[in-house]
Amino acid sequence: MTSFDVVIIGGGPGGYQAAIRGAQLGMRILCVEDRVRLGGTCLNVGCIPSKALLESTERYVEARTTFTTHGIDFTDLSVDLKRLLAHKDGTVDELGRGIDFLFNKNKITRLLGRGRLDGAGRVVVKASESGEEQTIEAKHIVIATGSKPILIPGVQIDEERVVSSTGALSFQKIPKHLVVIGGGYVGLELGSVWHRLGSRVTVVEYANQITPGLDTEMAMQLFKMLQKDGIDFVLATKVTGVRFDAETTLVDLSPIGADKPALAPLACDAVLVSVGRKPNTDGLELESAGVRTDARGFIQVNPKTFETTSASVFAIGDVIGGAMLAHKASEEGVALMEMLAGQKPHVNYNAIPSVIYTSPEVASVGQTEEAVKSAGIPYKAGRFPFSANARAKAKKQTAGLVKVLAHAETDEILGVHIIGPEAGSLIHEAVVAMEFRASSEDIARCCHAHPTLPEALREAALAVAGRAIHI
Repeated sequence: MTSFDVVIIGGGPGGYQAAIRGAQLGMRILCVEDRVRLGGTCLNVGCIPSKALLESTERYVEARTTFTTHGIDFTDLSVDLKRLLAHKDGTVDELGRGIDFLFNKNKITRLLGRGRLDGAGRVVVKASESGEEQTIEAKHIVIATGSKPILIPGVQIDEERVVSSTGALSFQKIPKHLVVIGGGYVGLELGSVWHRLGSRVTVVEYANQITPGLDTEMAMQLFKMLQKDGIDFVLATKVTGVRFDAETTLVDLSPIGADKPALAPLACDAVLVSVGRKPNTDGLELESAGVRTDARGFIQVNPKTFETTSASVFAIGDVIGGAMLAHKASEEGVALMEMLAGQKPHVNYNAIPSVIYTSPEVASVGQTEEAVKSAGIPYKAGRFPFSANARAKAKKQTAGLVKVLAHAETDEILGVHIIGPEAGSLIHEAVVAMEFRASSEDIARCCHAHPTLPEALREAALAVAGRAIHI
């Protein structure tokens, strides 16, 4: 029986970064992962391949539509789907090999297979190829198995005509009409990819607005912009089933609310199911070690130490709930390893950013305006449109705005929300500011280079006190 200081089940962003940090701190680490390539859902079939497709297709749309404004003309512009997908696959492969290099560099042991608990302090690993099992002893066990897509009753995913986010990354031909079930960030991003390539895209959302949980003002702005670009939306509607009629796929719909007229089924040739994710705990045999889950299946942990209801068994990332974001899992994994080494880190969940990589991008950190109002916190809001930003004008990307929410009495920043060009990069100035509990005045007093997009954040901070210069 082999022994390690820490056995990590799961090699996604939380697990692999925890492994590296633990090794840096002198621990003997074993990481168990059933995918050949480390990186989890994020690298293999999530964040990275989808962003590669978004980057490629956004460049295509710009070349087709806005480059002429800059005096650049194309003739016979076309898309080579095979090469476009190859770029996506190449990006994933290169990053995966990078993680392998880091594991070797840090002398981390990796087993290819599925891990499960076997009482306190033991993990059984079933090898992927041979099926043979071995038992590993560990001082500490970390569960970092992530999440998996939620299924809809009456909708069977075959990854061909009805796909999850995984299948939507690799359509071998551009769908003529793609129906996206779910108006969250994954559905909107992947829907945008295929819409840019020529698909008619219809998004069906159960709620009465897209991106539930996003600041309402930003959600409405995004809805209008995507709608203007040609994406169709069917809101406050439930999908009751998907069926096939020869070469046509039919999506059956039911309106939410009494006295609403029946809806005709949507005819399409591909369906993307993207209604959220749930914890991936199948086969872990948590009960063997006394690890408890809540009513929704998330592993219960001490929010400060990540320890489960079983001593020396910990859990991080999507499997414990909260924001299902790769970088949130990574922060938790690194913090946990430092705790096990006797350090005193913490994860500030109020300063974890989120980004929707549509065009324009949407990025947020901290509280939404609705949350601030609901909590009865006195606040001021400063807004600044990108249409008044010099760099945005030069880029011909002037849609959107920056919103800064600050406490009305202390001026501490409560939340920042951005919709517009490069929002996913711009948000990080706000993240740093909030981590240090800065005020809107602090950002307003910092000199920003001109002409740059971050000037819009400074102007929004100035606007909190009614001092914006360019509006």
